[in-house]
Amino acid sequence: MTLSEERGDMAADRLLKVLFEHEGVFIHPSSEEDGVEQDLLVSGSLRIVDKDAEIMVEYRPLEDSVDPSNMLCAGKDSSSVVEWAQSSGERSNQLLEREQSYETEWDMINAVSFRKKVCANGEGSLNHGHERSRWAFSFSITDLRSITVKEEGWTFLILTLKESSSLPPLHFHQGGSTHFLDSLRRFALLSESADDASCLMVSTPNKALSQSFENLLDDNSFGLVHKFKKDPYVTTLGGFSKVTNYIYDAFRGTEEQHQRPPEEVADLLGEVIPGLEINQQEEPGFEVITRIDLGVRPQVTRAGPLSMEDWTKHQDQEGRMTNIPHLKLSIFKGGLCHSLRKEAWKFLLGYFPWDSTLEERKTLQRNKTDEYFRMKLQWKSVSEEQERRNSRLRDYRSLIEKDVNRTDRTNRFYEGIDNPGLVLLHDILMTYCMFDFDLGYVQGMSDLLSPILYVMENEVDAFWCFVSFMDQMHQNFEEQMQGMKTQLIQLSTLLRLLDLSFWNYLESQDSGYLYFCFRWLLIRFKRELSFQDVLRLWEVMWTELPCQNFHLLVCCAILDSEKQKIMEENYGFNEILKHINELSMKLDVEEILQKSEGICLQIKSCKDLPRSISVILGLDPSTGGPDETDCGASPAPRAAHRADACSNGHFRESSSHNSCKVAFIS
Repeated sequence: MTLSEERGDMAADRLLKVLFEHEGVFIHPSSEEDGVEQDLLVSGSLRIVDKDAEIMVEYRPLEDSVDPSNMLCAGKDSSSVVEWAQSSGERSNQLLEREQSYETEWDMINAVSFRKKVCANGEGSLNHGHERSRWAFSFSITDLRSITVKEEGWTFLILTLKESSSLPPLHFHQGGSTHFLDSLRRFALLSESADDASCLMVSTPNKALSQSFENLLDDNSFGLVHKFKKDPYVTTLGGFSKVTNYIYDAFRGTEEQHQRPPEEVADLLGEVIPGLEINQQEEPGFEVITRIDLGVRPQVTRAGPLSMEDWTKHQDQEGRMTNIPHLKLSIFKGGLCHSLRKEAWKFLLGYFPWDSTLEERKTLQRNKTDEYFRMKLQWKSVSEEQERRNSRLRDYRSLIEKDVNRTDRTNRFYEGIDNPGLVLLHDILMTYCMFDFDLGYVQGMSDLLSPILYVMENEVDAFWCFVSFMDQMHQNFEEQMQGMKTQLIQLSTLLRLLDLSFWNYLESQDSGYLYFCFRWLLIRFKRELSFQDVLRLWEVMWTELPCQNFHLLVCCAILDSEKQKIMEENYGFNEILKHINELSMKLDVEEILQKSEGICLQIKSCKDLPRSISVILGLDPSTGGPDETDCGASPAPRAAHRADACSNGHFRESSSHNSCKVAFIS
């Protein structure tokens, strides 16, 4: 090899980053093909690589005659598949010999297939090395159409490229198919086919959207891509999990500068969480709403934070907490003084039982400390060799390290280099992977842990409080994102009840899916409020007062404050997303909580509250009335005559339907 060739190979290696690799993946050549031995199994390694900012899937048969320069690679041009050049005379002779026995067929969509070329002398068999080498392939995930998962004692995957072209089935005799699919999900959306449960349809970002998103969030000072690289949390709409990866990939392609219509962008966002359908049509089982009078929204007041002295008054001689409803109400109305949070949060999050004695809590902490360090030792004792063979653990560690290094770095507890707070953040998240390995680590979880660790200032207590919080938030981070689907649908239902005209406006601007609230719901407003305001909001919500899903009413309160500007300025799809995103760090938590509580009381005062709303908020559907002990405020006055149209434009008829579904008629 010449010096220039060696330098070229070194440069190529620098541009290629291996994201997933698994050996022992087999191809079973068809015995029907002439010249192919029936007992031949092609063993190879399957990889996902980042090659010059393009995500590629590669299969390499484990044979000396096969190397990167002898692979078939689907080029970026959708009409070409090229064979990489051979660098030596010996390889050229091998290539010539193979071409004399086989011919390669390309179609027009980056797929390649092989067939035996009939020779004049009737001979055309290859030795095993050549037979194996022809099965090497590589393609971009943007060319992948679907993956069919089959079982026959082991799992095998059928990868189909676009235009229904298939590659050889990949057989995972020794496992690893799940890890491959999990790794692929980091860069593409895999959704179950409606026609075949074993078939996963692959959706990848459309680069034509990039300029639309760049214009959407550009502040005329920095390009979006530059800002994203600097701080991806601040600039993204979702900022986390699959939505982040999905939209970020769309950001990366800047070669096409034209705008997409807003409705097409909305369709793109709709693909992020498949199965989310907010525009419900009337059908049997729906509760048809033709008139709802919510009455006047009551004015409520907030109180000061609960003091250590007040907290102590709620403890008996053995340390049990007493008069819990009154205590929770005091926390809901004013929050906690900071010195009290370290103790009170353990009760609010369920780490400490409210009726436990001081001695029982000490015993619990000792046991939980032992349990924590047993789990921590599990990942601490993993050797490099073990981790090399555990792709999921490697992926979790890599993602945690990236997120920890950019979580709340302006906070004194996490700022600077080699900060001990960052070490604790990392260790707790790694230990959580041992605690719940199925979920592991998902982007955004560091933001839920950060305030808890800041308050606890203790690794073990912070871990178990985080576990309790994740029990509430678990569905937000699960692969199918069922929690996010449910919350967005529930939020849409509440918003339609509170202000149908505003919801209709959002729907007219392709914003009825309320995706701009995604980040709010995913990490409970962590990126929308100042750090201290987040502490206040979370402890108030952890009281579970004044209703179930109070955080959805917090969303409604914020939107209620912004609706006038959005409608008066006639904001379209892009402007709505940009405006909501720019609210970050400009919101006042006390004003939001005051309005949220008022909205709750207004809904509770409704005489004939739709059952769907009662279910969402956990109210008694038989009465729909307020529980005035919840938040200590008087219900709103009711309208004197329900025959009149109410101010928000809703009407209601009595209905015999018992379903929790609801359809609103304006």
